[in-house]
Amino acid sequence: MPLRIRLSESFENVVRLNPDLRIEQSADGELILMSPTGGESGYRNGKIGLQLGIWAQSYGGYVFDSSTLFQLPNGAKRSPDAAWISEKRWLSLTVEERKGFPPISPDFVIELRSDSDRLVDLQAKMQEYMDTGVRLGWLIDPFQRHVHVYQPNESHQTKSSDSISDQICLPGFVLDLRSIWAPD
Repeated sequence: MPLRIRLSESFENVVRLNPDLRIEQSADGELILMSPTGGESGYRNGKIGLQLGIWAQSYGGYVFDSSTLFQLPNGAKRSPDAAWISEKRWLSLTVEERKGFPPISPDFVIELRSDSDRLVDLQAKMQEYMDTGVRLGWLIDPFQRHVHVYQPNESHQTKSSDSISDQICLPGFVLDLRSIWAPD
């Protein structure tokens, strides 16, 4: 479970002074300190990022890992486990904006539940993504073998299969979940 702290120090200074910490910030200014992932979660994240990256090489756009922090329109600063942004939207940012914490909501995000995550917290985070302009989000729960699918202005759906896709937001992309359900 993440630790939540309220500080008077600026978020950028806290991050700069603590480069090894995984830190996010809620829309109301709370710092959220998260534990690093364990081996199995790291492996699963790698599999997800690899598949998304291979697709993006053919389709286009930019893929980001869990170290990338996005400044969302509501003021929150969030790091999804994987994200994709279309080329047009990414290049609409200035070079300086792309170098720092990009002030943009990704088109697509993935959150992968790990042992230390509470499902309710991740569901709230996914709803925040939808409320701030993300077009599609997948919350992958390897413990239940479910994918919670989020889209703006829709109730989330829960799916259970060995693959998932969305041809509107991610044409041609199919995430193979077999290695996520049971890491080698």
